[in-house]
Amino acid sequence: MPLSPRQIRVSPVPRRITAVLAAATLTLTGCAGGIGSAAPDDPAAAAPTPDPVDWEECGEGLDCATIEVPLEYTDPDGERIPLAVVRHRATDPDERIGSLFINPGGPGVPATETVASIDAAEGTGPYSPDVVARFDVVGMDPRGVGESGAVRCLTDEQRAEQAAEDRDPTIPGGKGFDELLTDADTFTQGCVDHQSTEFLASLSTDNVARDLDQVRAALDEEQISFYGASYGTVVGPVYATLFPERVRQMVIDAPVDTDLWQNDPLRLLDEVSRSNEETLDAWFESCRAEGTDVCPFGDGDPEAAFDALITELESEPLEVPPVEGLTPGGTLDGAVALEAVRAAAGGQALWPMLTAGLSAAQEGDGTGLYILASLVTVAPFGGPFATLQEPHTAVRCADWPELGDLSEHHAAADDITERGGRLAGRAAYSALNCAQWPVENEDRFTEELTAAGAPPILVVGGRLDNVSPYHWAEAMTERLDDAVLLTREGVAHTAYRSSGPCVDDAVDAVLIDGTLPEEGTVCEMVPPATTEPVDPQAGAEE
Repeated sequence: MPLSPRQIRVSPVPRRITAVLAAATLTLTGCAGGIGSAAPDDPAAAAPTPDPVDWEECGEGLDCATIEVPLEYTDPDGERIPLAVVRHRATDPDERIGSLFINPGGPGVPATETVASIDAAEGTGPYSPDVVARFDVVGMDPRGVGESGAVRCLTDEQRAEQAAEDRDPTIPGGKGFDELLTDADTFTQGCVDHQSTEFLASLSTDNVARDLDQVRAALDEEQISFYGASYGTVVGPVYATLFPERVRQMVIDAPVDTDLWQNDPLRLLDEVSRSNEETLDAWFESCRAEGTDVCPFGDGDPEAAFDALITELESEPLEVPPVEGLTPGGTLDGAVALEAVRAAAGGQALWPMLTAGLSAAQEGDGTGLYILASLVTVAPFGGPFATLQEPHTAVRCADWPELGDLSEHHAAADDITERGGRLAGRAAYSALNCAQWPVENEDRFTEELTAAGAPPILVVGGRLDNVSPYHWAEAMTERLDDAVLLTREGVAHTAYRSSGPCVDDAVDAVLIDGTLPEEGTVCEMVPPATTEPVDPQAGAEE
């Protein structure tokens, strides 16, 4: 059954804000529609050719469908699972190039909702008008995400309890270790209670890449173009490694270090926490540089004021009333405030909200910070990431190596504690759910992701990125067989459509014309401001 129009939900929060907060988806011919470009020993090579797509119009310029794929490609004739797919039709069909597949990250962010957020009439949304004109933009919710059987591990009541928990920001992980372990047991048992172990074991990124190729075949496309952001930068290289001949062009934005993702996830999480600190330090620096007339928070010493505020909120939390459509209300203590700061410091577009929220909290009004925190918690109030944690965790645990040795988690937590910092504590023990994960991915994909044989890939790395540190972009560029690094200055997670025309034009040139920028190209953003919104479409190439 195709998806019905009402199943496509667009988040009420603008996509670029949700991207910053996170933390952060035709007729077949025997040759063009086949899966023959898979590596010879890859199980996708034996997968049956999918049926042609049965599209159903589901919005302005939108078509929706459901495509069935094998649960396990090692058993291609066995159980099949449905995947939700949405395309935005090219607005200039006479100049259509083909299909642009997208993955907006997470893992856990629904690609269908990202595609549905395109506003071709206004020329706004996640992709430029030129790209929307020349491509059918295709979003597939990866298995276990969104409308493709979103993983469920907690009840609404349990999510509400978690959101209301009193966490201590001075303790690694926010709670005593025994409590954290109990939470992990509850979470993982809930995952098994809500879906089969076979389904949970299948949620790996290599299966997602094989699913993408099934969708490609169902669309009767010989090749696809691909844009991946954040976790989508794992999906893209896996696809290009398995199916290099099927790649027309590829852009990787805010890349993950795929070596750490595959082999050392505890170090990966530690490096994310360091990036959190760097973006908050950048906010402090900007606030001081602007002076008290522009950024009055802290009266010239924002670090001291910040630390005092967090301490005060821990001892005397603020009660926040409900705000319709944004938060059910609750208590703003130091731990919740740090969650808000972690989210907002990571994107300079949110800095004015952060500054206003901190200043208001000093005056006894915690609403602004609580709303920011609500957008990235697991509370069941309907925010864009209300249920992100469960599919996010399930995909990570399917991809990552076995993490059952708790001494490794203790050692990682000790390192974080010794390093100190204002935002690092949450990273300690943040992989305990995978340590307790109840299923094993017996054929975990461990091949180095080089994309050998694919066309040159554009890697876009931000100098200050709260999720993907810049050296990950450098590592990705080195690891890929043929890639060019484009550097974006400024503070943000992901760069395309949020950092100005320098980045946008470079990405468009790759996707549309296959033209890559010169090695060493650097794109400036409008300098960040702590109290005034900036126009992301301004910027210059250095």
